[in-house]
This record gives sequence, structure tokens and C-alpha cells, in this order.
Amino acid sequence: MLKQRIITALILLALLLPALFASQPEPFAFFTLILIAAGAWEWGRMNGLGRMASLLSGALGLVGCGALWLGGGVAESLPSLWLMVGSAWVLLSGWMLLRGVAGWVQWPVALRWTLGLMALCIAWLALAQARWLGPNFLLSVLVLVWAADVFAYFAGRALGGRWIKAKLAASISPGKSWEGVIGGMVGVLIVSLFWVQADRHFEFTVPSFHTRLWQQGGWFWLAALVFMTAMSVVGDLVESLIKRSAGVKDSSGLLPGHGGVLDRVDALLPTLPLAMMLVSWTA
Repeated sequence: MLKQRIITALILLALLLPALFASQPEPFAFFTLILIAAGAWEWGRMNGLGRMASLLSGALGLVGCGALWLGGGVAESLPSLWLMVGSAWVLLSGWMLLRGVAGWVQWPVALRWTLGLMALCIAWLALAQARWLGPNFLLSVLVLVWAADVFAYFAGRALGGRWIKAKLAASISPGKSWEGVIGGMVGVLIVSLFWVQADRHFEFTVPSFHTRLWQQGGWFWLAALVFMTAMSVVGDLVESLIKRSAGVKDSSGLLPGHGGVLDRVDALLPTLPLAMMLVSWTA
């Protein structure tokens, strides 16, 4: 299993990094568009659609993102959209987690499928816009989410249940603890401070997400990063809830050792639009 995870990760990095650091943003936008289409296919399967309908779901994800691209959405400033999407993520995800698996299955399949497809396309748009701002900016957002996950994992393993006996979401993801969430937040703050210093040292043309937050003041920086870390956890929990509803362990087996595309991007679905929302406030 570990060998598979490493091989898959190396292949993904070999494809992702050249696209990320290409002189133009189009290669990265195209590569991630394919990933989102795969995620849309997985989303169809997780909602009980048949083989052909799931393939159609993937195709519609591809068309939706392509339409946003060709329509000029990637290059436009869209503060109202990011505020609306960010607010929807906070409100709907909170409601979903409160109602649990039993509440999710009561939603009509067509509504669930439509909302998921929209979330994927909007996340791709945020991803593409972040890359248009520059690799340093996009990478700083991605690393924030990865750092939250890694630090939460190790903090949860070492301290889970020692300080706070109650589980974070026992009926959705029993392995997650409050200590893990706190550890993830601390890790993100540490990584962010290092990134701010690196921006100053290397004098990047486009500042990172962390520097943009820092420039608004220490309290804004702190509140924004705690919020972003919390929403990355929410994204993970929402996908766990949906997988429990569908009765599956992974969204698919497309990425050996890692599960599916949705398993890798679940925390990014809310955080990417929210990052763009916060950036629109700091412009």
C-alpha cells in the first residue's frame, strides 16, 4: 500500500509540477481540468448514477469548466461570486454536518448531483484564477491545506483524546480528534510565518496568500488562517459524510494507494473559493 502511494504521488508530482511552474498558466489549467472531470465522474458514481450517466457527469464537468475558461471567467475579478460561494460553503456544509448521513440521503439525487458538479467547477475556477496570479500564490494556498492535513494527522496520532475526550465527528469520521484540528491550525500558522519571511527574502513578484493576509494586520492574518484551516477540515468531513451515505471507502480507485480524485481534493473544494474571497477583500 505504501509503495503504491509513493509511486502514484511521484507520477502526479511529475505531471503537476512542470504544469504549475510553466511560463504560462494554460498547461496547469488544462491538467487540472482533466482532474476535475475525473472528480465529476466519481461524483456521479457516488450518487448512484449508472455507468453511462457517470461518464456524462464527467463530460459535463469538463464542459462546465471549459465554458468558464472560454468565457473569460478565469481572467475576471469576481468578488461577488467568491462571497456568494464562500457563504454557501459555510452555511450548507454546517447544515450537512449537523444533520449527518441521515439528512444527506433525504436530499433529491438531482439536487445533490447538481450542487456537487457546481462545487467542482467553481473550485476549478478558483484554482485557475490562483494560478493566473502566479505559482507562488497558488502553491501557498495548496500548502496551507496540505500542512493542515499533515499536522492534524500527527497531532491526532500523538494527542488524540488526551485533552478532549469528545470526538470531532464520531458518526462521520471516528478517527478525527479536536487535538488533531488544533495541531493542524498551529502547523498552518507556523508554515505561514515561514512563507511570509520567504516572500520578503526572495522578493517574489506576486506575493503569496500568506503575505496578502499578513499585510492586512496580524489579527486578520490569524483569523483568516484559523478559518481556512477549519474549512479544510469541513471539506474533508463533508466528503466522509457523503462516502458513508454511498457506502464506499474511497471515491474511486483512480489513484492507486490514494483512492480517487475527490479523496485528494475534498479539503480544497471549500478552501480555494474562500482563498479567492479573502484575496478580493485584500486587493
